[in-house]
Amino acid sequence: MPSAASPSAPLTSLHDRTALADRFGRDPELHLFELGDLDEPFWSHTAWYTASADGPVALLYAVGEVPTLLGLARPERAGELAGLLRAMCQVLPRRLLAHLTAGGVDALAPDYRAEHRTAMLRMALTDRTALAPHLGPGAAPVAPLGAADLPDLLALFAAGYPGNWFDERMLTAGPYVGVRDDAGRLIATAGVHVSSPERRVAVIGNVTTHPEARGRGLAAACTARLCELLAEGGADHIGLNVRADHPTALALYHRLGFTTVTPYDEAVLTAT
Repeated sequence: MPSAASPSAPLTSLHDRTALADRFGRDPELHLFELGDLDEPFWSHTAWYTASADGPVALLYAVGEVPTLLGLARPERAGELAGLLRAMCQVLPRRLLAHLTAGGVDALAPDYRAEHRTAMLRMALTDRTALAPHLGPGAAPVAPLGAADLPDLLALFAAGYPGNWFDERMLTAGPYVGVRDDAGRLIATAGVHVSSPERRVAVIGNVTTHPEARGRGLAAACTARLCELLAEGGADHIGLNVRADHPTALALYHRLGFTTVTPYDEAVLTAT
């Protein structure tokens, strides 16, 4: 493990789901992933840390070859988040994928060097009326997907979204929808990374259109239908993550009623 920088406060491990839900529930659109990860099958793979009684909380999610570190805070609490992350150097793995708001990646230097650093945006659905034009008569025929559709889904990701993050448990843990062409080939999809009826939150992910079918509004139809299903299931807060330099995706989500919650950095970090 890398040596920890001198923390400004002792690092505390948190285990009370109710208390965590209360913290994150004060700013649910910023903390959609954290709220969703309080449920199984995610909770068993999580570790939660803070460095102050009511300060930022960071999540370490240990699934897959590269664990994920999630540390999001509003700008006025960036200094507290930086202190927490420096204190966490003693418990972090040597390699991880980090999602951190402003200053977070830099706070882990020089103990960690950043690779593949990407500017991202967290967005949230704030105007549900914008979904209507992409639903109903004239919209693409969007249908639910299930476990039997996994091979077709993987084939679509290979063609249209190689290298995406997908755990097949997502296909049964939360709704996935898709569009097929006349030959029955899956050509568009949208699904969830996290969906928690109890916490009333959902995070959309893996929105994908086959390269041969782009420009026909299929991603919009899938995303709109998915949001409709999530809302019918009780989700009060629906969000997603998108690259800040992806104008096509940003335009799509703006048309569907999403607005920016916060910018953040996604980076692979390796101990020095």
